[in-house]
Amino acid sequence: MDTIRLTTAQALVKFLNQQYVDFGNGPERFVHGILTVFGHGNVLGLGQALQEAPGEMTVYQGRNEQGMVHAATAFAKQSRRRRIMACTASVGPGSANMLTAAATATANQIPVLLLPGDTFATRQPDPVLQQMEHTYNLSITVNDAFKAVSKYWDRIYRPEQLMTALLNAMRVLTDQADTGAVTIALPQDVQGEAWDYPLEFFRKRIHRIVTRTPHPDELAAAADLIASKQRPLLVCGGGVRYADAGMELRAFAEKFAIPFGETQAGKSAVASDCAYNLGGIGVTGNGCANTLAAEADLVIGVGTRFTDFTTGSKSLFAHPEVEFLTINASLYHASKLDALAVVCDAAEGLRALSATLEKRGYRTAYTDEIVVAKKAWEVERKRLSDVEYTVNQEADRPDRSSVSFVPEVAGHLDEKLSEYATKLNTSLAQTQVLGILNEYLPKDAIVIGAAGSLPGDMQRMWNSTVPDTYHMEYGFSCMGYEISGALGVKLAEPDREVYALVGDGSYQMLHSELVTSLQENKKINVILLDNMGFGCINNLQMEQGLDSMATEFRYRGPEGQLSGELISIDYAASAAGYGVKTFRASTAEQLRDALREALLQDRSTLIDIKVLPKTMTHGYGAWWNVGVPEVSGSEAVRAAYEQKLEQLGKARSY
Repeated sequence: MDTIRLTTAQALVKFLNQQYVDFGNGPERFVHGILTVFGHGNVLGLGQALQEAPGEMTVYQGRNEQGMVHAATAFAKQSRRRRIMACTASVGPGSANMLTAAATATANQIPVLLLPGDTFATRQPDPVLQQMEHTYNLSITVNDAFKAVSKYWDRIYRPEQLMTALLNAMRVLTDQADTGAVTIALPQDVQGEAWDYPLEFFRKRIHRIVTRTPHPDELAAAADLIASKQRPLLVCGGGVRYADAGMELRAFAEKFAIPFGETQAGKSAVASDCAYNLGGIGVTGNGCANTLAAEADLVIGVGTRFTDFTTGSKSLFAHPEVEFLTINASLYHASKLDALAVVCDAAEGLRALSATLEKRGYRTAYTDEIVVAKKAWEVERKRLSDVEYTVNQEADRPDRSSVSFVPEVAGHLDEKLSEYATKLNTSLAQTQVLGILNEYLPKDAIVIGAAGSLPGDMQRMWNSTVPDTYHMEYGFSCMGYEISGALGVKLAEPDREVYALVGDGSYQMLHSELVTSLQENKKINVILLDNMGFGCINNLQMEQGLDSMATEFRYRGPEGQLSGELISIDYAASAAGYGVKTFRASTAEQLRDALREALLQDRSTLIDIKVLPKTMTHGYGAWWNVGVPEVSGSEAVRAAYEQKLEQLGKARSY
């Protein structure tokens, strides 16, 4: 057997360069690059291998280990899981920083390869710098924490172990039903140790992705179930996008007159102007989709995991005879809600089911309900877009003015709105900003979000006219994903404008990959909405009877609480310090001007938009089960608990 002597790290890099995937259109290179923050645990081993022979992989310099993994996740997500990035970090805190992003990738079933440095396999220098010691088990390191957030985990103690580890890694990374983060821990001494590897191990490998067709028995049972129903509803999940099945879902809906709602991951699989596209569904869904969802006698999930936000904590689908049918590549997800499971590729399943139902001459019993519901939502959407903060100039007050404005989320901080308006120097409402953005951003631009109130606003209000232009991380709803994710999307789609919609809270958590975007000359646009707080969670705590506490951004007051003056932050100045082109907006006209100017720039931009709190979208008929205290001295909290029990009684228990 012919062999080649390589270090573990050199063999790893050589192997990754030879991995290809074939989704039916010919082989494509699978691992496109590696993001790194070098430290003593990986710079000499893997760093040396990447310096001397990176092959076709581009090495990107990250600024924060969590951020670079978010970028890799977004790259793979926007690439519909057909291309991936690897990420490497040093031992200890460098590796631990990747944990949150690893969980984000796995929760969303997005493939990303993590190569954390690890402590010495020989244990000779124990404890090495940044090593965590466990007196009860010396084999445990920080990297054991990745077991809980990875779909595959391994540690390389000997160079030859790399071969089976990498083959298993590729198995999981290309698994369409159950993929996510793959972690291969690399002790820093083993990275530099050599072995005579078989040349055959480095041959070009083509991982052929075979789309699974539905079993005839499952298909027949599904057709029987649909044929017995009058008002079915489709739920378009992320699996529709990963299977490139948007055209099939649209054709299916139009052929049989079946409306469909979109999950966060499924949104923009089909353009919003499709007559049967109801828009976002669930807790962050709109009134149109949620109204018809409550009346559906059959829910057909396509490529969805049926999370609590989609199902309204299993209370949204309220028809007394509702049943569930799911088309999913994963048996686990297809079986949720005790559904009739059709385990197959989304496109294959829709095509086969369409042919079967067509032979039966099936059509739903909907008349004008879909049109009426969509028109009613468009009226509401326009109202939300036109909301603007107003002041009553005729009030009997010393300054002759008072607030007459009623926010979307009323009854919480109403008496503080004028304070916010003065401190922020703004008249902008958040829904108004979303309406302007949807109008002025290029139609083929990709918009990104992840956490806070913006995902709800976007799922409800955003109209996508071009497929695959809505990129939301809501499987883990990880604050800090937005800007790093925008970089990953830009690496995947370098010719498109990319916009990260982020709140001030998320921006404070993680925005360092802005520097990498400048370094790589990959322009991203940050749309930052500053409402001086964690507004989404402030809504949650106050809706459940609590007072506002530690969710507004305020100085500590004289009484010792976080109740002092609001904290003003110039986010534009922060980004300008990196070299980002920045703009400020506190009026609609300033925002429109900034959007036009940002589009003309050739480097990353940030628009610092000041918006009033409590002006996000709210409600629309879906309930969310949260942990309301059973015992409290507050009457409002006790009332919230009773309301929870009432809603829980209407929900499915499994």
